Amino acid sequence: MRETTNALGAYLRARRELVTPQQAGIPDVGVRRVPGLRREEVAMLAGISADYYLRLERGRNRNPSVQVLESIARVLHLNEEHFAHLLTLACEAPRRRRRRPRKQTPPPGALKLMDSLVQPAFIEDRYFDILASNSLARALSPGLAVGGNQLRDLFLDPAEQALHPQWEAVTECFIANLRQAVGNDVDDPRFIELTGELSLASPRFRQLWGRHEVRGQQGAPVRLNHPQVGELSLNRERLRIDGTDGLMLVVYHPNAGTSNADKLALLASVGLPTSNSYPQLQRTGAATDNDASR
Repeated sequence: MRETTNALGAYLRARRELVTPQQAGIPDVGVRRVPGLRREEVAMLAGISADYYLRLERGRNRNPSVQVLESIARVLHLNEEHFAHLLTLACEAPRRRRRRPRKQTPPPGALKLMDSLVQPAFIEDRYFDILASNSLARALSPGLAVGGNQLRDLFLDPAEQALHPQWEAVTECFIANLRQAVGNDVDDPRFIELTGELSLASPRFRQLWGRHEVRGQQGAPVRLNHPQVGELSLNRERLRIDGTDGLMLVVYHPNAGTSNADKLALLASVGLPTSNSYPQLQRTGAATDNDASR
């Protein structure tokens, strides 16, 4: 339980510092050494003692009631996803330790489905490691080759960063999803390795990781700025693969009849990129037209 309670305390501290006195409805008087609410203010607004809340943040109380957590969630303005994450971190039941395979193997049926798709598609695990991908996905981004990791590329690879004109929003989404996917399984070796590497190498990652934001990824439009075909606006779908430990089939697809569909067709006609570079394309009108849907 030690890791879980420490994670609970870190989460409470991070979220407490994001709530201003004005948002909490209390006077903002005096000099504040840290942003957000003080511990005693959270305790007062939640209707619990300051000593009890302090023990929660320091991991000394391992059995907070759901009612107490609901009161704290109300004070910290937690939405449903954040409250579910809070419950996970505060869960009293001991977690069964299990060895996770270094890399999962996607089921044969999922691989056949991915290969049959004419849209860019790949299979990722909960750490955003790429376990399988089709040729058009690799033409869209060399980082989607098997063995790549989307988080590492987003934070450390300038070429991958340039692919995303909304890079800041994309990184926020990925980090919030990683928090949700891992939950209280913070002793997972792969999780420790990945977050440790990125914490040391990327100030942006450290900033986002310290906010303890939690949010699931959902199907949504994605903007890309491909070095060969220019701007693309694609729909992203994430489909859970049954019988696996969190594997997802991710598919990018364009709206029919737009220049985005033409650009993907152009990428498909060129073939695979070599090494970590993009394919060389013969530019056409379809590659440069603005998306008719925008």
